[in-house]
Parts: sequence; C-alpha cells; structure tokens
Amino acid sequence: MRLLPCLLLLPLALTACGQPDTAEGPGGVTVGEAKSLNDAAAMLDANSVSANAVGADQEMNQ
Repeated sequence: MRLLPCLLLLPLALTACGQPDTAEGPGGVTVGEAKSLNDAAAMLDANSVSANAVGADQEMNQ
C-alpha cells in the first residue's frame, strides 16, 4: 500500500524536471517564446485555406 502514494506523486515530481520558460531555447529565443510561436503557427495552420480552394472560388465568381 505504500507504493500507491509514490505512484501518485511521480507525475508531479516529473513536471518539476522540465526547463523553465526563461531558459535559452532553439534559435536564440526562450523556451516560453518558442512554445508561443509554435502555438501561433498551429493556429494559423488550422485557419488556413488551400490555394486550390481559393482558385476554384475565384473561377466560380467570374
């Protein structure tokens, strides 16, 4: 029964091992900035429209 509390605390202990947001990341930006840039890129990708759809849309309006 002593193993159960240790297993429950393991994920909490592992989250403390990550890099802080102010640590130097790839490309000379901080880890927090890199995460924000990745999130922004994912949002732009999710809202993008394919070039084929834009071309077909313009042909229908003519």
